Amino acid sequence: MWIYTIKVDTEREKVYIKSEQERSRIEMSRVTPKYDEDFKKSIVNLHQNGKTQSELSREYGITTSAIYSWTKAYSEVRIDNDTIMTAKQIKELQKRNALLEEENLILKKAIAIFTPHSNKG
Repeated sequence: MWIYTIKVDTEREKVYIKSEQERSRIEMSRVTPKYDEDFKKSIVNLHQNGKTQSELSREYGITTSAIYSWTKAYSEVRIDNDTIMTAKQIKELQKRNALLEEENLILKKAIAIFTPHSNKG
């Protein structure tokens, strides 16, 4: 029987694990679960319809910080009467806009370089 040592929290605190099977179980429990977008959106919808983050955390086994970040990303913003966007979509549009502005600036500089100027005055 082997004894493994795993650091838990502070430099003094240690956990001793007696078997390989138990060691791998603990290491697997440290893996952050991945949730799909539909699940995240449904949690945000539940939160917006009155469930608290604490209730959702207990019921679905999700951290409150994850619920907070999902709420921030997937909450809807009304642009006008016909347009509703999520914060995530707005952020993507901002990135795309910055890229297009940079490309536009590069093209303007290229035109200035390649356009012949006349010195007739």
